[in-house]
Amino acid sequence: MSGKACPGDLYISLQGDDSLPGTSPDRSGNDGPLRTIERALYILRMRKIKGKQSGPATVWLRGGRYQLRQPLKILPRDSGPVTFAAMPGDKPVISGGVALENWQETRINTTRAWVADVSAVLEKFGPFRQLFVNDIRCKRPRLPKSGYYTINKIPSTSHGSTKNGVRDRFICEPGQIQNWKNLQDAEIVVLHYWVDDRLPIESFDEKSCMVICSKTSRMSLVDAFGSGNSRYYIENVREALSCPGEWYLDREEQRLYYIPREGETVDTSEAIVSVVPQLIKIQGDANSGHYVEFLTFRGLHFAHTDWVRPYVTRQAAPDVPGVVSLEAAQNCTIEKCTFEHIGWYGIDIKDGCRGTRVIGNTIRDMGGGGIKVNGSPAWGPRSHRTSGTVIIDNHIHDGGMVYYASSGIVLMHTFGNTVAHNHIHDLYYTGISLGWVWGYWPSVSRDNLVEKNHIHDLGKGVINDMGGIYTLGIQPGTVLRGNLIHDIDKHSYGGWAIYPDEGSSYLVIENNICYNVSSQPFHLHFGRENILRNNIWAFGKEGIIAISRGTGLRWEEKGAFADGRGAKSFTFERNIVVTDNQPLFVGGMDDPTGGLETKSFISDLNLFWDTGGRDVYSLNAGHGAAGKEGAARLFEWSEWNKLGYDIHSRIADPKFTDVDKGDFRPADDSPALEMGFIPIDMSDVGVRNTDRGGECG
Repeated sequence: MSGKACPGDLYISLQGDDSLPGTSPDRSGNDGPLRTIERALYILRMRKIKGKQSGPATVWLRGGRYQLRQPLKILPRDSGPVTFAAMPGDKPVISGGVALENWQETRINTTRAWVADVSAVLEKFGPFRQLFVNDIRCKRPRLPKSGYYTINKIPSTSHGSTKNGVRDRFICEPGQIQNWKNLQDAEIVVLHYWVDDRLPIESFDEKSCMVICSKTSRMSLVDAFGSGNSRYYIENVREALSCPGEWYLDREEQRLYYIPREGETVDTSEAIVSVVPQLIKIQGDANSGHYVEFLTFRGLHFAHTDWVRPYVTRQAAPDVPGVVSLEAAQNCTIEKCTFEHIGWYGIDIKDGCRGTRVIGNTIRDMGGGGIKVNGSPAWGPRSHRTSGTVIIDNHIHDGGMVYYASSGIVLMHTFGNTVAHNHIHDLYYTGISLGWVWGYWPSVSRDNLVEKNHIHDLGKGVINDMGGIYTLGIQPGTVLRGNLIHDIDKHSYGGWAIYPDEGSSYLVIENNICYNVSSQPFHLHFGRENILRNNIWAFGKEGIIAISRGTGLRWEEKGAFADGRGAKSFTFERNIVVTDNQPLFVGGMDDPTGGLETKSFISDLNLFWDTGGRDVYSLNAGHGAAGKEGAARLFEWSEWNKLGYDIHSRIADPKFTDVDKGDFRPADDSPALEMGFIPIDMSDVGVRNTDRGGECG
């Protein structure tokens, strides 16, 4: 075993028996392993009540799939020190799925397929939404098969409308939607702004092409501000079932249809449908001060969970719960576990949690995001505040499979957290999100360290307004440093590497390398007194450093008042900025207060370079402007200096080792070093190869 066996340890095996004591890993006389985790919890609980548990205990799980039929609930009476751990060399999987058997060959929509009777599953669990065959996520059939449709027209009606427009119906192009069989099981997936919505179809009129949905979109059915109508596709259409790897649940027939991939056979394939959305629910009571304490989960696999509501999401999908959730828990650890093939977020750390450690885990193939942390806001009860979460050395990737707007890691109302050495990639939205207050209003978000994370391949051109690292609100003591962020691609606007959004203030942003993004590597919406120093910013398709609104902003709803105190949005010094004929600075993207001539920020002692040897320039322009043609006002270098910017900065080749391969190490004779730039060591960025040996308990 990875740790020392302790008196009072318990053992679980799929070949075990819950009538046994469970204190032996193998069957021996009247002792032997248990069969279920529930029984192990009960034994530990009884020991505690009777005063027979004097020290820490570990519950060891042997390999195999432990199928849960409802979430395992852990209460304050189950507090530790207790560790749930995998036996060395074994892979115990805590699963929310059911294996399907008795497949038959058939045809559907003229295509060869398999079919299974799922009446028993539906009777016990109700409809399910995820299927995995041979450890691969399968897709529900959609139209169009690739790409998107665009809404033809949004009707003028009060139904489901707000000041942002009608949100529950639209007119499609002829032929895009039909009165298919099981029409109410089909869903319109709308991609717009920075969110996605799933709107079940209530009815469709083929004559007018009017589709009416049973849910209402959170935002108007347009792509983004001032743009055309939303893109969408229709998912779960029976008549669209035609491609290998697709499946369809016909609830009326109580049959599941699946089109096999090449090489798959009925006799050798494993098919698992997800029937339980959540696996572990750790629940204390912050109001009474009864916490769940000192629990550890180590080396376990959590898999095959379903997704259910919400249909309508917000940015970062905060309403999507976690497969493992903690509330009013203290000093709990999730370490070296794997979360895969899940429908929600992996881990959800909620109100009243303190000292949670999330270390060395892999979270992949998620319907939502990776890790979500939240607590009471500044105006809420202090007992519900969440703090001191440590999230390090986790690999989070391939998320947003259901909820596109999910983030890799999102810290909302919480403080004093460390997010370091994580590898986050292949999501459709933000990598790491910090803060949950829009504007300058009071916030508990402070003293958060985001360090040495490798974040890349986000967005994928699907939705808008995202960042590798995204922040909101006043955050004194928060530091973003040593992060490597690259390859972020938005749909129509807003693919940034570091993105301090509304009210982001008092941040220290240093020693980061950010490059290859579809907007700018850095974008500040509006904020105060941020420090950007010793970073490398390179290759934004629409510029390098952007500011939308400046310190002259007056926006009472956001607590922003132009008070004339002389505050600056940020100080920009000792940075290296590299461009390929894009503007260095882009200002005034949302209103004139962010215009570069307003001097809302300080910039000096930097090194600038255009890889083509061209003259550098800056400009005022709206979102999406990628060159001089879209400029509202252009600033050549001499005019830039006359405004007081970069008087002591230089234009020179920084002599990086190999920019094309993302190697930004400056040569020994780089002029940047002469100016005081300190080389950034990225040798240990992302997940480290750590091996923390387990101790007793």
